[in-house]
Amino acid sequence: MVENKALTPQEVADVLKISKSTVYDLIKRRELNAYRAGKKLRVDLEDVENYKNKTKDSKPITTFSPDPSNYVSSLIYEKMQHRNSSFIISGQDLILDVLCRYLDRHPKGIRALRSYEGSYNAIYALYQGEVQVATAHMWDGKTGEYNVPFVERMLPGTPTVIIRLASRMQGFYVAKGNPKNIKDWNDLCRSDIAIINREKGSGTRILLDEHLRKMGISGRSINGYMREFHSHLAIASTVARGDADLGIGNEKACLQVQGIDFIPLQEEQYDMVIKKEDLNRPAFNAIFEIIRSEEFKFELQGLGGYDLTELGKVIAET
Repeated sequence: MVENKALTPQEVADVLKISKSTVYDLIKRRELNAYRAGKKLRVDLEDVENYKNKTKDSKPITTFSPDPSNYVSSLIYEKMQHRNSSFIISGQDLILDVLCRYLDRHPKGIRALRSYEGSYNAIYALYQGEVQVATAHMWDGKTGEYNVPFVERMLPGTPTVIIRLASRMQGFYVAKGNPKNIKDWNDLCRSDIAIINREKGSGTRILLDEHLRKMGISGRSINGYMREFHSHLAIASTVARGDADLGIGNEKACLQVQGIDFIPLQEEQYDMVIKKEDLNRPAFNAIFEIIRSEEFKFELQGLGGYDLTELGKVIAET
């Protein structure tokens, strides 16, 4: 559990979804504030969130992946940005880090950049031609479907293919033992409960807002609704410290933080979206081969927290 808002470099790497060595480089360049507690380096969670907000205002946090353990210099990154062959995958899940590593090694593959955007922004970036692959887990309260209704609305006149990556369980993070006896969405309205929210555009934020819409409740009436963090881990850590009574996120992140319990509420679908016009390009052929391979599936199973029953299945075309 992270206490007193102090994170280790590895925990910072988990929140930002970058390598540990990149964290050290950010600290060295004074882009991320840090201090020493005894002989150990620590970073305040608030500084991490400020860094994420700053980078989101300018450009997405982007790093080379195929291997999250390797730091790639900013000079190489800048050179890659000017190449016409830049290939960007947008999304926040660890699955994409694994995919990038496989894609780099595949005979028909390519070295991919990563854009750590939430679902809504990822799909919009795909529409704008800023990324080649987008991922999403957006629930539509009117139809009960994931992703397809949003893709149809957000990419007008753009034929796409939507491929299933995984199913994950979404729910509430609460303090160990659930002292406030939180059970379901109705508990969000209780005056004795303060929540911590995800940022606008994330699939988790959309899930909350859609449920509130169906319940006829304004988010602003909920204590803590305006407090936002940009990762499941940051949300879970906030609840663990007692700075909020309730947070929303997936079950996998809950397993990484001590001192909290998980209340399952809804299974969500995490999908990949690509444009049909790209289907016959080598890099996209490589992606299909990778995600349908036993080796890739076996590695994801080792991560835990995913239902991979439909991994690689085309679930819709628009």
